Parts: sequence; structure tokens; C-alpha cells
Amino acid sequence: MEPSSLLPIVIFAVFGLLLGAVASFFSVEKRRKLKLAAAKSKSAQLKRDARKAARGKTNQVIESLRDSLKSKQDEVSERVAVALEKLEKRRNALDAREAEAEEVRAVVDDNWQDVDRSFDAVKSTKDRARGLWKDIEDRKNKQIANLAERAGESPEEVSSKIQEEWRGTVRNSWNLKMRDIEQSAADSWAEHEARRLMAVASSRYQNHFLTEKNRATLRLDDKTYALISDHSNGILQQIGEVSTITLHDIEDGVGYRMEGLDGVGREVVRRAFKRLYRKEQAVAKALKDPAAWSQNIRKNLEKEIRDLGRKAFNVLKIPKPHEDIVELVGALNYRTSYTQNQWLHAVEASFLASMIAEEMGLDVKIARRATLMHDIGKALTHKIEGSHAVIGADLARKLGEDEMVANAIGAHHADEPPNSVYAYIVAGCDAMSGARPGARREQTDGFNTRVEDIQRIAESYPGVEQAHAVHGGREVRVYVQPRVSDEKVISLSESISEQITEEMTYPGQIKVTVIRQYEAVTTTI
Repeated sequence: MEPSSLLPIVIFAVFGLLLGAVASFFSVEKRRKLKLAAAKSKSAQLKRDARKAARGKTNQVIESLRDSLKSKQDEVSERVAVALEKLEKRRNALDAREAEAEEVRAVVDDNWQDVDRSFDAVKSTKDRARGLWKDIEDRKNKQIANLAERAGESPEEVSSKIQEEWRGTVRNSWNLKMRDIEQSAADSWAEHEARRLMAVASSRYQNHFLTEKNRATLRLDDKTYALISDHSNGILQQIGEVSTITLHDIEDGVGYRMEGLDGVGREVVRRAFKRLYRKEQAVAKALKDPAAWSQNIRKNLEKEIRDLGRKAFNVLKIPKPHEDIVELVGALNYRTSYTQNQWLHAVEASFLASMIAEEMGLDVKIARRATLMHDIGKALTHKIEGSHAVIGADLARKLGEDEMVANAIGAHHADEPPNSVYAYIVAGCDAMSGARPGARREQTDGFNTRVEDIQRIAESYPGVEQAHAVHGGREVRVYVQPRVSDEKVISLSESISEQITEEMTYPGQIKVTVIRQYEAVTTTI
């Protein structure tokens, strides 16, 4: 078939397709509109049903709330009724109490009136008594005046005479008792009993018998010595300031020599050099900040001292005193007397004193307390001048210790008169602890030479009859002739003390006592 004959057919087919598409479009559109109308109708119906259901639900809720509100209202009404009933009962009870209070008020008013009447009566009686007392005083004064006129002496003079008679009676009684005590002290029985008590105490106590030696020379290796000596920040200066000890180079080696009386300070220096000796780490730390390093050593030592003080009181089972005294007791561990450790000496003497006191039926705790603290003054002799016994006694009194304890401290070297038996016990146990075999060490030649020098200096002055060194060379007693005046006695003691200080070297202090005694003796015919 030719193409020209096919063209009408194609055009007709295309036109048919277009008509079919248009008809299909209008058919779809019509169905869409019908579905939309149906949907709108259904939506409207759903809205009407929802409104109807909501109105029903709302009516149900309102009805439920109305019923609940009515129930609550009834309940509140019942509660209000109960509360009103209780309030009425309380009002009635209050009215009853007010009536009772009114009755009590009336009774109180009546009693108050009675009290006023009684007070007036008492006041009247007191005024009358005051008048009678004044009359009695007047009569008494007249009688005293009459008696004084008859006796020819005033009441004060009579009272003074009576008091003097009483004093004389007490003095005579005391002198008789002292004479009996002195006579009994010389009896063989008293000496035997004293020896027995000392032997019992010594045999019951056991402690180490080693003596100690605190060296004053500290040696270092060459390297450490060179680092310390060349250090620009002055580590030696810092150690000296913290310890209050002066350090000098030794001549025959590499090291330093300590000069100073503070035992705690010497221990600070010893510990510092012990840390530095051949320990490069310690040397580096010390060179970095010598002040802080030295202070740290001092603080650690002070803590150990406080612990030692507490340990002494705990071991002896006695109450702790003021913290300053505890620290001084601990510091005695770094104080020696003729190589004897004074902390151990104080504890040892305290145990001895407690055993003697127990044998004598005395207070064991007082004996232990006084003996433990008897040498606390030795921890301060580098700061305070005077006898360590006097220093310790004064400090104990200032810090609240009992006078009996303070006196025992001050009297254990006869620096003040004893006022109790505990002072004698402390002195005796101090001597026992120091005199036991192995307790102390000193060269006999040096000791004898020092005693001889003391006596030689004292006897070299005119008017001196004899001189004796006592208490291990700690005191010299100088007896002078009666022709020496009181003023000369004072100047003589000062001169002897100055000469001893200038010419001699000795540990501690030496007490110079000048005695001038005049005796008048008459023999009966």
C-alpha cells in the first residue's frame, strides 16, 4: 500500500486515541469528584458523631464531678461538725480552768497578804534584834574597857602575849622533836634502816650499766668536706644558727669541732653531719636549701624529745605535767653528767625513789614525780645562769607543780632547805643512781686535782680557817674566823668565785658558801 493511502488511517487512529484519552480524563475526574464528595460527607458525619460522643462524655464527667463534690461536701460538713463539737468542749474546759485559776488567784492573794504580814513581823524582829545587838556591843565594849583599865593592858597587847606564848610552846615542842629526830638519826638503828632501804631499792632495780660518750669532734670524708667548705650559701652557718653551736675546723684531719653547752644543739649537729657523711643525695639536698634542711633536722629531733618526755611519764605511770616540763625531761636524753645519760638517770632514780617510798609507807607517785623532774634545770643551764636545782624548782613552781615537788627539786643539792621527807628521798636516790658502779666515768687524777685546786684557792685568803669541796666538787664550804665581818664574808665569797672562774675549767657550776660561826661555851662548876 502506498504511503499516501495510509495517511488518513493514521490521522483517524490518532484522533481516536485523543478522543479516548479525553473521555478517560473526564471519567477519572468525575470519579475523583464523587470520591471527594463522599469523603466530605463521611468527614461531616464523623464530626457530628465526635461532637455527640464528646457531649456525652462531658456530661458523664460533669455528673461524676458533681457526685464527687457532693461527697466531699458531705465529708467536710461532717468534719466541721466534729471540729465544732471539739471546740465547744475545749471552750467549756477553758471556762472551767479559768474558774479554777480565779479561785487559785484568790488563794494566792490571801497568801501574799499573809506573807506581807510575816515580812513586816520579820522586819520588826530584825530591827529589834539589831537594837539588842547594838546594846550588847556597847556593853561588851564597856566591859572590855573596864577589864583593860583594871589589867593595865590593851586587848591587842594581851592577844599578842598569848600568841607569843603559843609560839614559844610550839617552838619548844618542835625543838624537842627535832632533837629527838637528830638523836635518832645518829642511832645505829636509823643508819641500819637507811642502808636496808637503799639496798632493797638497788637490788630490785635493773638497768644497763653502760656509760656514754658524746664526741665533740665530727669527721668527714675529703669530698664532703670540700663541698661544704666551698659552698657559697654557708651550710655551716645555717647548721650553727639552727643548733646554736659554733663549729671550728680541726687541726689534725678533715672535720669540725663543736663548741657549745646545749646538748640538743650538739645532737642537731651530729645528725646533720651523719646525714652528710658519704651520702651524695643528702649533700645535694643540703646544698640546695641549707636553712630548710637544717630546720627539718631540728623539728624531727624536737618531736623525738617530746615523745621521750611522754615515755618517761608513761613508764613511771604518773600524770603528765605542763608540756614544757615534758619537753625538758625528754631533752635530758641529750645531756650527760660524767658520761651518764641524764634521761636514764632520772628514770632510774625515780624507780629507786618509788621503792623507798613504798617501804616507808609514803606516796609513791609523789616520790616518782619529784625525782623524775629533779634535773630538768640541766636542760636550761646553757640559757639561764645559776644552779640547775634552783632553775628547775623555779620553773616547776611557775608551771603549777605542787610546792612539795618543787621543793624536792630545789633541795636535792642543798640549794634550799627541805620541807618534806620527799626532798631527802630525791637527794638520796640521785646520789645512789650517780654513785652506783659503772654509772659515771671520770679520771681520778683530774677529779682530785680539781678538788685540790678549789680548796687551795679558798684557803689562800686571809681569815679562812679551812675549806672543803663537797658534792663532787660542785660546792666549796669556806669556814672563816669570827673576826671576819659580815661585809667581808660577802666580798670574800665573790672573790673566791671570781678566782675559781678565772683559773679553773670545770663542768657546770661551783657554789661558794662562806660560813662564819661564833660559839660561846661555859662550863658549870
